[in-house]
Amino acid sequence: MTQPFPFSAIVGQDEMKRAMVLTAIDPSIGGVLVFGDRGTGKSTAVRALAALLPPIIAVKGCPVNSEAVALVPDWADSAGKSTHQIPTPVVDLPLGVSEDRVTGALDIERALTRGEKAFQPGLLARANRGYLYIDEVNLLEDHIVDLLLDVAQSGENVVEREGMSIRHPARFVLVGSGNPEEGELRPQLLDRFGLSVDVTSPTDIEERVEVIRRRDAYENDNAAFMLRWQAEDAAIRDRILTARKALRDLKTPESTLRDVAELCVALGSDGLRGELTLLKAARAYAAWRDDTALTRGHVRDVAAMALRHRLRRDPLDEAGSGVRVGRVVEDVLG
Repeated sequence: MTQPFPFSAIVGQDEMKRAMVLTAIDPSIGGVLVFGDRGTGKSTAVRALAALLPPIIAVKGCPVNSEAVALVPDWADSAGKSTHQIPTPVVDLPLGVSEDRVTGALDIERALTRGEKAFQPGLLARANRGYLYIDEVNLLEDHIVDLLLDVAQSGENVVEREGMSIRHPARFVLVGSGNPEEGELRPQLLDRFGLSVDVTSPTDIEERVEVIRRRDAYENDNAAFMLRWQAEDAAIRDRILTARKALRDLKTPESTLRDVAELCVALGSDGLRGELTLLKAARAYAAWRDDTALTRGHVRDVAAMALRHRLRRDPLDEAGSGVRVGRVVEDVLG
């Protein structure tokens, strides 16, 4: 089986890669929404990042990837009594998927062959402690969107049907991608994504040639190509692990908290989720840079990705949301 394209070998798309790295450092940021042209590496990047991350410890046979035997749900009778290492899960949520496939449902085969009422876990169970990837997220059916909103809020999947009452953890980094020309995203779901980035096809000829060169090498000389980028991916992995540990000791000055609040008020973002996400993203970015304290510079560098999708629409301003955030950042933070 061919390994995913190396994360460090992705050409350009620096903001997208930065956003995904920040969610790997602190998954509580809330995931990444990537909007842009087709064929710009959106799905490649999320699979590459998950492959880059260290494996997780999980109980053998546990359908929700529990990290300890004591945490295995009562209904998971297939789980063993020992743990092993598994790759960080990446689960695709296809368009047109049924609610039963997402949440889980009655195991019809066992009901018919054994007369037993058992739960068959769905995609949310498989995605626990990993990534849930939705391509063309703006085309997702409304009832699936509502379901994801509930689970993203609580971190738990609750199934009440066919006489069953099932609960299991469902904590994952939600990554969505789409083309804005094909439809808009519901505001309720839009707000659930911690970070948002816009990607475009490169216009520089040399950059496009390099994309072609690397992709061709990946497909036609895979072993040598993967070996070539192994060290760079390992360096990013080590940096992510170091940043995770550094988060605990990172100092957050009162002045920076005030900067975050003033910026969100100036932008008119609804609620407080913008402030909280911006603070988490800035702290993750500071840890990634191996800085010991949060500064105004960290806030400035991640403000666009944390806030651009939270702005109210201004029909009189034709500038993109990222440009609008940049203007307000200059006004408020200098």
